[in-house]
Amino acid sequence: MSPRIAAHLNKIGVNFDLVSHAHSRNSMQSARMAKLPPSQIAKAVILHDGDRYRMCVIPANHRLILERVNAHMHGNYRLATEREVAMLFDDCEIGAVPALGQVYGLPVSWEVEFNHAKDVYLESGDHEHLIHLQHGAFMELMNGQDHLYMSCPQDDRFGSIVH
Repeated sequence: MSPRIAAHLNKIGVNFDLVSHAHSRNSMQSARMAKLPPSQIAKAVILHDGDRYRMCVIPANHRLILERVNAHMHGNYRLATEREVAMLFDDCEIGAVPALGQVYGLPVSWEVEFNHAKDVYLESGDHEHLIHLQHGAFMELMNGQDHLYMSCPQDDRFGSIVH
C-alpha cells in the first residue's frame, strides 16, 4: 500500500480494509483476480491541461468521455503520460494509482455512478491489494470533490477513452 495513502487513511480515521489478490496489471484484472464486480472498482484516470492535472475516478468497466470532462471543466484536458503519472504518484507502482488524488494535491472528479455502490474498491498503490471502503467511507473521502456523469460502460471494440 502506498505510504501516503496509508498515512492519510489512518490520519482521518476512515474505516477500510485491504483485499489481497494475485498480481494484476490493471483495474479490470484486479477485479477478476479479487472476484469483485468491476463496477465497484474505482479506476483513476489522470488528465493534464497545460499546467493543471486532474484525477477522474470511474468504474473499472467504464471508459472516460473526455468531452464531458472538458465541457464541465471548461478545459482542454488530455491523458497524462505514463511519465507524468509516475512523477505525480512516486510512491505507487505504475498502473496501480489509488483513486484519491486529493492526497497528492490533485483535484478529483468522480463518476456519479458511485453514488449507488454499496462497496467501493481502490487500487492501493501496488498490484496485489485493493482498499475496500463501504459507501459512507468512500463518500467521506470524496466530500468536497467534483462529481459528474463522465463515463459509460466500456465496449471492447473501442479503446478505453472516448475522444
